[in-house]
Amino acid sequence: MRAIDLSATIRPSPEGTPDFLKTEIAYHSHAEGAADIKALFGVSQELLRNREGWAVDTITYLGTHSSTHVDAPWHYNSLIQGKRAFTIDELPLEWFFGDGIKLDMTAKAEGDPVTTADIKNELARVSYTLKPLDIVLVNTGRDIYYGEPDYIFKGCGVTAEATHWLYDQGIRVMGIDAWGWDLPLDKEAEKALQKGEKGVFWAAHQADLSYSHMERLINLGELPSFGFKVACFPLKIENASAAPARIVAILPE
Repeated sequence: MRAIDLSATIRPSPEGTPDFLKTEIAYHSHAEGAADIKALFGVSQELLRNREGWAVDTITYLGTHSSTHVDAPWHYNSLIQGKRAFTIDELPLEWFFGDGIKLDMTAKAEGDPVTTADIKNELARVSYTLKPLDIVLVNTGRDIYYGEPDYIFKGCGVTAEATHWLYDQGIRVMGIDAWGWDLPLDKEAEKALQKGEKGVFWAAHQADLSYSHMERLINLGELPSFGFKVACFPLKIENASAAPARIVAILPE
């Protein structure tokens, strides 16, 4: 088998990053580990290999949505189809390992969302029929902007109608290589304010569906259209709206 990493590296954010986007990690050296061992157990540096103790790291600031992650229905609304929405720790594990299908949407312009027709056309082009619990990956090519200041504003997004259509095919996990599944939020906000009505801003998220999507994927361009597995198990965080995940595509040699 061959594995392709679809997850971005979790690393400390540059100075000045807004709180809702930033990540902070405290790295503790082998020397600090040796000092801890001395304090805890009385074992001196001379009794340790290379005079070193353990290196440990502490994530001091990391939002559940601040890296490559899986969203739970609770993120979208408290109620989905009239019932309390599931949190990330409540979702079935069977959703998060399955056959992958990549939809090439790299030709889509900024703010031109992926529609049902776009998806059907791409499936026809690659001669693939969706089946329940396939994991659908939307390749927009916006991962090249990951980590850039304007990454949040890059992308085409997916319509609520297309999200409903995928759900109706039995798809429960979808993913995209952009900051979010919807249109970039600045574009959706502009449309919502112009129309003055609900159901425009965050439309695909708040589509009243019990599904998960993955955001901020990378390396989708390295995948074939299908013929691979996706493993995307989220961390089991109690009552959380999302969780970071190490998302990997597994291809046969």
